Amino acid sequence: MKARIFEIKRFAVHDGDGIRTTVFFKGCPLRCVWCHNPEGISQKTQTAYYAHKCIGCGECKREDFLTSECLGDARVEYGRDVTIDELLPVLLEDKEFYANSGGGVTLSGGECLMQADFCAELLKALKSEGIHTAVDTCGFAPRAALDKVVPYTDVFLYDLKAYDEDVHIKCTGCSNKLILENLKYLDTIGKTVEIRIPFVPEYNDGEMEKTAHFLASLKNISKVRVLPYHNYAGSKYAALDMENTLPLTLPSKEELEAAKALIRSITNFCVSE
Repeated sequence: MKARIFEIKRFAVHDGDGIRTTVFFKGCPLRCVWCHNPEGISQKTQTAYYAHKCIGCGECKREDFLTSECLGDARVEYGRDVTIDELLPVLLEDKEFYANSGGGVTLSGGECLMQADFCAELLKALKSEGIHTAVDTCGFAPRAALDKVVPYTDVFLYDLKAYDEDVHIKCTGCSNKLILENLKYLDTIGKTVEIRIPFVPEYNDGEMEKTAHFLASLKNISKVRVLPYHNYAGSKYAALDMENTLPLTLPSKEELEAAKALIRSITNFCVSE
């Protein structure tokens, strides 16, 4: 069994508690206008060219050139197929750091549940090694995909872009009905969930109150994170020759604090960035 990934990030501290290793899977069903991992949208392997890194060595003009040989790292290949036997030893290298920090391994993307069979087997192998596991998901996945990973997942990092369906479609190109249903399902079966709300002015900034009232009805939310939108990924879009859809307006500190305070007042949950 193989899966297609585009990055393994060691010593990650924003993808769940503690020190973690995050595996980014290729492919995503949503098309978020603010996506900061455009290299994870397509399931296909892509070659990016970062012109500002080119040192003009000419090596890429060879017929047998491989992107891994680019001396200036100007050409980067996003997407490689791996087996569990190849991936697991890499993820276990930092086992001691996980144990000492309360960390573990996070599966992310793209949308990792598009490759649910592989994820389930990988998570099962990690649990057999005593590793804490997290699944970072947009929730737009068949119930069957969720059920495959539920037994081996300690916490779900669940992205919630908007509560209003029309707003969600504007932001992502997809309805959020399945996403909300899956979130309620995870709550019903008692799975621990950390909610992640990207805060994007002029897109979903008006959704905080409705989202908070929905979250207040759930029982197994461990925390809520309101993530400030940033536009650092512009160079990735250019390198991949993709249309740059990143919004221009960034959130202010005051807007973020107000959003967090509003959600906190309605839900009584721990709310942070």
